[in-house]
Amino acid sequence: MAADVVGSSRLMELDEEGTIARLTEYRTAVDELVSDHHGRVFGGAGDSVVAEFSSAVEAVRCAIDIQQEIESRNSDVPSDRQMRFRIGINLGDVIVDDDNLLGDGVNVASRLEGLAGSGGICVSQSIYEQVSRKIEIPFEDAGEHQVKNIARPIRVWSWDPLVVNDGGPLPTNYQPVAPAIPSIAVLPFVNMSGDAEQEYFSDGITEDIITDLSKISGLFVPSRNSSFTYKGAAVKVDTVARELGVDHIVEGSVRKSGDRVRITAQLIDNTTGGHLWAERYDRDLTDVFAVQDEITHKIVESLRVSLLPREAEAIAKVPTENVEAYDYYLLGRQFFRRHTRANYHVAKRMFQKAIELDPGYARAYAGVADCESFLFNFYLVSDVETILEASARAIELDEDVAEAHASRGLALSIIDRLDDADREFEEAIRLGPDLFEPNYFYARACFAQGRMTEAVDLFRRAAEIRKDDFESPIFMSQIYRDLGQVEEAVEAGRLGFQRIEAELSMRPENTRAIALGADYLAADGQEDRALEWTSRALLIDPDDFLTQYNAACVYALLGEHERAMDLLEQALPVGHSEIRAWVQHDSDLDELRSHPRFQALVKKLAG
Repeated sequence: MAADVVGSSRLMELDEEGTIARLTEYRTAVDELVSDHHGRVFGGAGDSVVAEFSSAVEAVRCAIDIQQEIESRNSDVPSDRQMRFRIGINLGDVIVDDDNLLGDGVNVASRLEGLAGSGGICVSQSIYEQVSRKIEIPFEDAGEHQVKNIARPIRVWSWDPLVVNDGGPLPTNYQPVAPAIPSIAVLPFVNMSGDAEQEYFSDGITEDIITDLSKISGLFVPSRNSSFTYKGAAVKVDTVARELGVDHIVEGSVRKSGDRVRITAQLIDNTTGGHLWAERYDRDLTDVFAVQDEITHKIVESLRVSLLPREAEAIAKVPTENVEAYDYYLLGRQFFRRHTRANYHVAKRMFQKAIELDPGYARAYAGVADCESFLFNFYLVSDVETILEASARAIELDEDVAEAHASRGLALSIIDRLDDADREFEEAIRLGPDLFEPNYFYARACFAQGRMTEAVDLFRRAAEIRKDDFESPIFMSQIYRDLGQVEEAVEAGRLGFQRIEAELSMRPENTRAIALGADYLAADGQEDRALEWTSRALLIDPDDFLTQYNAACVYALLGEHERAMDLLEQALPVGHSEIRAWVQHDSDLDELRSHPRFQALVKKLAG
């Protein structure tokens, strides 16, 4: 992100002392907002800002907040002395050189800033594709621009409250443009079937409606992970709307009985509390996709949102004509989200059954690839070829299934096809920026390649998406320790351990949680607790690779080097590329690196 003050020379001529004071005040506010959005400010002159963010969405939201904050502060300043910024944002490679940020990515952002109007924002095509469905201001297509020192034309999208080319004062009646894009959250539909076992079906209907609405560029829709935090909770609509930052709420219920389904849905305007639309559908189960399509279109019509042709086509696309296959797919998703080894295997069988019933069901193939990917990541009991085959088939049938691209990226990274893997990961995040799998798998791949800054940013995003994900914060803590960022390491570790304790309160047998918790306790200096947790993990699952590996890390941290080596020699011969990466980069093992047994093991892994 590049930002610069409009007409700073004119302001200095009018009132040098006052301008310097305001600039200092405004720069402090800007720097704080960048930090709030997980960005980092690099060098720049007093009236300009260059900042880097790990997320396109965070960068644009930060820019919006900056413009709103500046406009608020200008309200008490005479119109001819008001200070405004232009902002440009680009997605691209950068080079960090001490306190400087260099490279093509920065140059393009600077050129975009020069194209923005006073108080406005210009973003590149790559940024627009990342944020168009997630940001509440309407960017306009400003076409392609040829700019200085950049060989290729740049596609520009702009938001300008009022274009002032000469940097002169804005009119006294100027008001910043309020966000114009409608925003809507879909709460989990209530299961009215009288059978708790049917919960998966009502959840599936909700998720599919969220997915359809999120394909519409004219709507802001919080992700499934955000909406489902309210599942089963007695909350008021206005509270949910305020917490999720939306103007409208969709509520509903599902009753499935035999080959019939009843779905009710209602759209509530939070500003008035009134119902904009409500409907009940009593249909054959075979009509379930038609009902979802009708609900989506009714919401779009009620909010007066225009559908682009490609969006209408995407919403109308039926994932399968076989309702029984859909039912098995929804069951698979339910088991998959329990995130245990046994449930991954059960979910895979559900997805495979869906494929038997409909060999052209892209999402079911993506589900198989997902299960195999997590089984490989967590338990080393999967086959990379299976991941590649299932994900390739899913993409062949439907290239817009983000999870399939994420699983394929993981498999390609494991077999060291790194450029191909990066392309798959980037496509997965483009298609599903709010999905856990693309961010988590990409983070693991970056770590395996030693790309620590990218890994920690992706782990952070994964942890934000899934509030029960304890692994990402723990990995973040380890990386921060390696980077010497002690405060960040402590904060991330504390969050991870809180989530581990929450996980163990529900599933006390989860050895992944116990083993990672033990590692955190050892790093935190809680030796007795770390040893007790390690013993418990080894007692529950003594043959599990990750349990053995994390136990070795604990013993290494506590100075019990021979015990650590015994476990590493037992665990690591089954290894693959990611295991080699852990051995190379994991600071928990630093005390072992001069040990002859460790050096012999490293040679064995390299061979």
